[in-house]
Amino acid sequence: MAEAKTELPGPCGGGGGDRFETASPPRVARRLMLGPVPIEPPLFQAPMAGFTNYAYRQMVRQFGGVGLLATEMVCARSFVCQDACPADPPERLWGVLDEPRPLAVQIWDNDPQILAQAGARLAEEFRVSVVDLNFGCPVPRVAQRAQSGSYLLKDPERVGRLVECVVRACHPTPVTAKIRLGCRPDQITGGQVAEAVEQAGAAALTVHGRTAQDLFRGQADWERIAAVKSHLRRIPLIGNGDLDSPAKAVAAFRQYPVDGLMIGRAALGRPWLFRQIQAALQGQTVPEEPAGPQQRQLLLLHFERVLQRFGPEKGTMLMRKYACCYAQGLRGARQFRGQVARVASPDDFRDVVAHAFPRGGSKIGETESLQNKDAQTGRYCS
Repeated sequence: MAEAKTELPGPCGGGGGDRFETASPPRVARRLMLGPVPIEPPLFQAPMAGFTNYAYRQMVRQFGGVGLLATEMVCARSFVCQDACPADPPERLWGVLDEPRPLAVQIWDNDPQILAQAGARLAEEFRVSVVDLNFGCPVPRVAQRAQSGSYLLKDPERVGRLVECVVRACHPTPVTAKIRLGCRPDQITGGQVAEAVEQAGAAALTVHGRTAQDLFRGQADWERIAAVKSHLRRIPLIGNGDLDSPAKAVAAFRQYPVDGLMIGRAALGRPWLFRQIQAALQGQTVPEEPAGPQQRQLLLLHFERVLQRFGPEKGTMLMRKYACCYAQGLRGARQFRGQVARVASPDDFRDVVAHAFPRGGSKIGETESLQNKDAQTGRYCS
């Protein structure tokens, strides 16, 4: 009987308890090296501004299954200026000094010296495992006003010079880069940028399958992600975009010449997704989705970790968006979002979670709903 093929992108299953018998499990589950840093399994948690802080990373580590975690995206210029006036580390580096390794920190700017200074401090003082450079963020604050992030994709040679400066400053800590396909659908520069990044000494390249103009609309183009591979000779290619189920992850490895996968928005309210994908890649039985009461308890645990850092007022405000992510795709999520968006205190939050968090039903349309939200706000920026 012929093996069923899961198309990417497109709606796909991946509910708990499924079993994925991989045709070539050694390739699918193979360890990936970023310079001297082993990444096993070859699954990466995407850096997302405003979301992937220490509390979130603790939730992901609790379930396991991820090879490399990453902080929120850090503005290199602000980091360097703060370095000139010693103070506590930036909020986005909360937990980094004491956190288990491997761990990546992603930085952005368009000035080679600023990036080099920030990268060197992260490598030497914070002892991060990987310094990642952002050339993919499409939001106006970064790409237009600061002429950084995805703005730089129009100039592959400049990207190469930036990477080279950071590689020299961070040695022997590996430096990686994250890009999009290009600035616009009629300006696809991913291949040229990939060549420049590799020649500059980067240890790996992650490609998100949309252009900057796309933001998060439509579907990630995995054929174009795959096309970048022919421009690389030595370093791994990591694919990113719309991977929201174990079946899609297995399909990506089977159908495209990628060496690793990066999971972003789909795991914000499902920190157990990496473990499910790891099991699928290894041909094991995929762990069940936590039941409604378990998900509710996980959300409250996440909330307590945020409160410990940010206090009752700010912590409650921050958790509104996480709560919406946890409910995403569950039946009754809309009503829950409407209530949780108005909470102003820890007691209010706990009460709404106790009485309004969806109690059952499967996750439906996770990526589609998140895409619609992202197209309007662009605030995930990775």
